Amino acid sequence: MPTSARRRSRGSKDIGQEWNRATPLAARFNRGLRMITSNAITWLSRHKRLLIAVSIPVVVALWWAFRPEKLWINQRVNEAAPYDTSGDPEPIFTGQFDSKAGGRVTVFKKPNGQKYLRLKDLTISGDADAHVELAKSGDVSQAQGAAKAGIDGIDLGSLKTEQADQNYDLPAAADLTKYDAVVIYNKRTSAILGSAKLEAF
Repeated sequence: MPTSARRRSRGSKDIGQEWNRATPLAARFNRGLRMITSNAITWLSRHKRLLIAVSIPVVVALWWAFRPEKLWINQRVNEAAPYDTSGDPEPIFTGQFDSKAGGRVTVFKKPNGQKYLRLKDLTISGDADAHVELAKSGDVSQAQGAAKAGIDGIDLGSLKTEQADQNYDLPAAADLTKYDAVVIYNKRTSAILGSAKLEAF
């Protein structure tokens, strides 16, 4: 056999041997990958109900914590002043919201002695966890100057809407000479979204 032919034959043989050595490694890798994928699919199919049972409470807890739908849902309400057949409510305290929020707050006293707080022409930036609270004006001033601070207040409930008029009943024991400010407040982040100092009407 000519020398050149022998060299070509030897070169082809070497390439074939290298290919044969590489092929089992690739084949083993592919078989291992298929086995892992198959085992994962089998495990998921066997434990599907368990995964669903675990994931539902997690999803509900995350939704409750962050309430993402409130980032784009802002239902506008415009409540009329409560009607009392025994006579007109008497305004006893009032205040103007600071620059963080627009609008006015007024506390009314009904002829039967019950008090309620009315937010008029409110405009405030959105917050899913905003609450309306009675607070001490001194605490509000300190909290506004701090990065995070709690407020000793009386929670009147969640903010009904970020705009327009709304009413909140006051507890009979609420002392408006002590709790002399109205705050729109996020307890989770300790952020004050707006405040108004109450003055006698």
